[in-house]
Amino acid sequence: MEKRISLLLCNFKTLKGFLFAALSAICYGTNPLGALNLYAQGYSPESVLFYRFFTAALLLFVVVIAKGSHFKISLREFGALVAFGFLFAVSSLTYYASFKYMDAGLASTLLFLYPLEVSVLMAIFFKEKIKAWTIVSIAISMAGVALLYRGGNGVPLSTAGLALVFASSISYAIYMVMANRVNLQMGAVKMTFYAICFCLVFLLLYSVTLGSGLPPLFTQASSWGWGFMLGLVPTVLSLIFMVKAVKIIGSTPTAILGALEPVTAVAIGVLVFGEILTGRLVAGIVLILGSTVLIAIKKGK
Repeated sequence: MEKRISLLLCNFKTLKGFLFAALSAICYGTNPLGALNLYAQGYSPESVLFYRFFTAALLLFVVVIAKGSHFKISLREFGALVAFGFLFAVSSLTYYASFKYMDAGLASTLLFLYPLEVSVLMAIFFKEKIKAWTIVSIAISMAGVALLYRGGNGVPLSTAGLALVFASSISYAIYMVMANRVNLQMGAVKMTFYAICFCLVFLLLYSVTLGSGLPPLFTQASSWGWGFMLGLVPTVLSLIFMVKAVKIIGSTPTAILGALEPVTAVAIGVLVFGEILTGRLVAGIVLILGSTVLIAIKKGK
């Protein structure tokens, strides 16, 4: 009887881990929902990101305090966190800017190429051997990209949009490689809090020097609502659910369920913003997600 109860509890815990992983991916996939609504109100990508990360930083500050953690960091950690903040700013800014040039669902799918890019970067800079299944995954993903090259309306995708989303995915891949190699001795929440704070600094510098200037104060209640939603759902909640999932089921199953991120973004684009989805686009999305899942499965073995 005790053995059966123990088995049931174990299965329940595993199920909870998969649920957390799914929720993390779905939460992150809601980025276009808040961003596109704020774009419709006339706000620039850098202004939208400022409010997203400012809200997230405040919420994470509360989480760090609630966990009883301290905010002290070493000089080495400071340098690494500044670099993380810069890469986070570049990745986020180019990702959000790509929404101006292509459907958000397609941008989110192309962003999901970053696990493959991580494998390539590790092979180039850290001499990790590229195995046959990695080459197969890259070939599958490239076939998917070729199918996505024409949008739902049959018109070729914007070169600027493609460049932006690839810049976003490669900068995020570099962020992932650095986070793995630097191996900072601090919790994920604290590390993300500092990365977001430095990210805010770089976003402000960009906005003032090259962008639309200082972020304007929101004047509508709906603007504040969407800004808060972006800080809470695709940022803080996504992070917390991901950390919980990794602790319970490990990084590989969590990465596999990450495929729900672009699926969520595609669903939002089609159902909320009227983006066009054809059979060719579905095939391209499936190929890209399949190649990424293959990478995650093989790395987990």
